[in-house]
Amino acid sequence: MSANLSTLAIMLDDAARNATEATQLIETHPDLTIEDAYAIQLLNVQRRWARGERRVGYKMGLTSRAKMQQVGVSEVIWGRLTDAMRLEDGGVLSLSRYVHARVEPEIAYIIGKPLAGEVSAAEALRAVDAVAPALEIIDSRYKNFKFSLPDVIADNSSSSGFYVGAYAKPDTDVANLGIVLEVNGRPVQIGSTAAILGNPIRSLVQAARLVGRAGESLMPGDIVLAGGATAAHALSVGEHIKCMFQKLGDVSFTVGE
Repeated sequence: MSANLSTLAIMLDDAARNATEATQLIETHPDLTIEDAYAIQLLNVQRRWARGERRVGYKMGLTSRAKMQQVGVSEVIWGRLTDAMRLEDGGVLSLSRYVHARVEPEIAYIIGKPLAGEVSAAEALRAVDAVAPALEIIDSRYKNFKFSLPDVIADNSSSSGFYVGAYAKPDTDVANLGIVLEVNGRPVQIGSTAAILGNPIRSLVQAARLVGRAGESLMPGDIVLAGGATAAHALSVGEHIKCMFQKLGDVSFTVGE
């Protein structure tokens, strides 16, 4: 199966680089497991590292209890962030780089000391150097934005880009902050950071456990995106996106061609 995993990783990497749709992996590999999917994800990201990209952190997905129940899983999923995925707050997003680009509000944790394995919320918080408002660009490469759980994990859990706003002190309470996502000045999503597992710090605890299980660690300087706090908004050319976070400020960008 290992040769097949490499082939699938190349297919997804090519789809991401060329902004083209790909066929769901389970259509041709119905026996694909979650373990296979994470192996494909790693092979995929290793191709990016070989092209000169650097690891800068992790993203967490399926951090809404409703989403977990919807897809029938009992734990969150995760993906990897590289420096090429980081976008400039206030800049222009080139929509042509993506297949089905969507945006969702997140809380970002900036790690100050190594963290991995089974940790408590208090231990996780002590490893945090700063918190920040963030937006994640998610973009499934699969046709019609439809996929199974192994499909999405293999596709780096749909993570394709991210914006991080101004850093705040690590002890800033982000458990239940109001969020308003605006498009051209009109609110399209209103929510709370409490939608992230009831408290975003729980997502960081999960991140430490899951990356530790994979033999990795959250390292100083890493960014951890805690998961979507509202439903994602599908992007269109000409939109100005602004997301306002209670206590933390805002993050914004404009969608270009």
